[in-house]
Amino acid sequence: MTRRRVLFVLMVALSVIGTTWLMALALAKGGWSILDTVALVSFVIVMPWLAVGFCNAVIGFLLDIFARDPLKSTNPMAAGIDLDSQVNASTALLLCIRNEMPARLVRNLEALARGLIAGNDAGQFHVYVLSDTTDPQIAEQEVVAFEQLAQDWQSHLALTYRRRTDNRGYKAGNIQDFCERWGADHEFAVVLDADSLMSAQAVRRLVLIMQANPTLGILQGLVVGLPATGAFTRLFQFGMRLGMRSYTLGSAWWQGDCGPYWGHNAVLRLEPFIRDCQLPVFVDRHGKQTHILSHDQVEAVLMRRAGYEVRVYPFEDESYEENPPNLIDFVIRDLRWCAGNMQYWRLLCLPGLKLSSRVQLILAMLMFVGAPAWILLLGSLGWSVHQSSLKQVFDVPLITTVFTVVVLMTILPKLAAALAILLRTRERRTFGGGWRFAAGFVVETIFSAAITPVLWVSQTVLLAGLPFGKRISWAPQNRDQHQISWHSAIRVFSLHTMVGLGLGWLWIDWHVPATWWIAYFVAGLWLCIPLAVITSWPATGHLLSRWHLASVPQEFVKDGFLSHLNGQPLPVSDATLGSVTSLQSGQ
Repeated sequence: MTRRRVLFVLMVALSVIGTTWLMALALAKGGWSILDTVALVSFVIVMPWLAVGFCNAVIGFLLDIFARDPLKSTNPMAAGIDLDSQVNASTALLLCIRNEMPARLVRNLEALARGLIAGNDAGQFHVYVLSDTTDPQIAEQEVVAFEQLAQDWQSHLALTYRRRTDNRGYKAGNIQDFCERWGADHEFAVVLDADSLMSAQAVRRLVLIMQANPTLGILQGLVVGLPATGAFTRLFQFGMRLGMRSYTLGSAWWQGDCGPYWGHNAVLRLEPFIRDCQLPVFVDRHGKQTHILSHDQVEAVLMRRAGYEVRVYPFEDESYEENPPNLIDFVIRDLRWCAGNMQYWRLLCLPGLKLSSRVQLILAMLMFVGAPAWILLLGSLGWSVHQSSLKQVFDVPLITTVFTVVVLMTILPKLAAALAILLRTRERRTFGGGWRFAAGFVVETIFSAAITPVLWVSQTVLLAGLPFGKRISWAPQNRDQHQISWHSAIRVFSLHTMVGLGLGWLWIDWHVPATWWIAYFVAGLWLCIPLAVITSWPATGHLLSRWHLASVPQEFVKDGFLSHLNGQPLPVSDATLGSVTSLQSGQ
């Protein structure tokens, strides 16, 4: 692992140094100014995150194409596990919810329960519905829905429902409350979010790997988006599936035992988690306690500090999540992550952390710090051009080359996965065929290029407000498809549009063929209002579905796990009898 990490650091360093050197040469042509310095510093800030993604994609692509056993190369603990063996460790299934519609939760739980009850080890599992719901009407619906579910399962699978009235600590506090009440009763816990959907096979695989490896503290399953009909969700989950494939495989190769934890669709070893992964509570400048919003990465590095390994299973395995239904809800979720990740700077000097763990926390922050740096970079270059002329400011061919490389580095994680799919006949067919897949890839690439600068502006506004007391809370997420009105889009994205027009005004004297890359980076700001509205239209989603654009294999494979979500009764099983418990209102 040391050799792998040294090689990875060298790859990232060479990528950053090489592109920065070319950028410095391009800026130096017209003499060195303050604006040039701002542009170069901003470029240096954005490059590490891009270089990490680029290098992960290169490694992941090479493993995917050339490795005899990519799983053994990235997670040897998971290789050779016998899925026909039985789970013999008591495992809690933790469904963490807050103001969610119970019907969806019941649907997802029933799909998982059917598979568990069909096996011979259902008695080793116990479902805990951990509610932080504050809406009284939804709380009443939860009681009815989960008590009914408990009655349906009563002789096959145990279910406990608990609702807190004190919601301190958000989701992490919810899980901590479980640990204090019932943690000692179980060896493992599989964490599920309200939008999580896992098959019994996926859960059993994670538990069996954990069961066979006593030094493993957290095992994260690869999460992909559920197939969707809404245009925004459909395009986003298609791109996420491609991007996660090569990126996760490549990062698992060098991260190894210091892998990621994304907070759901993962299994925890409870004893060290309870003992060693208690989250610190911060105090703000007003003396008010502040809980960590993005708890997952912190728990991962604390588990590694305790001497247990944190690894990822880097392949798709019927482990899903639901993605936001439109651009507004997506931005809201992204800002929660941004605020949470920016808390990590207080933990960088925490005693006992592994070096790779500290790097993980830094990378989590760089993912969002790059947003204002991108705006500064494009703004400073544009202001220089506005004051002078394009050819006097910098070497046009050279800076065009630099941004061409940057664009390629940006899209490479998805491009690498797309190439791996196109090179395999059978896999091409699972995505609907080569031409249909390629067309979907092009549409999604344009879509991603458009929404990325929208996130930059939103993240920059949030980052600017954090030092002055701006706070983000974990409000309930909207998961249902709905159409965005023009009024709502204008209200939310008017600032983004003005920033885009401002950047365009700075480049008013541009020569379009020579500076095509500026349009690539800011066109989404010019068009974000109609983009938000159009991608929320049901007709747009129906059009993509009818043409099978941005389709995923589950849309063509009708006999898979997802095809059995609805309308199937729970099978009768001779599994060990479980208990049924319902605790409400913090009891």
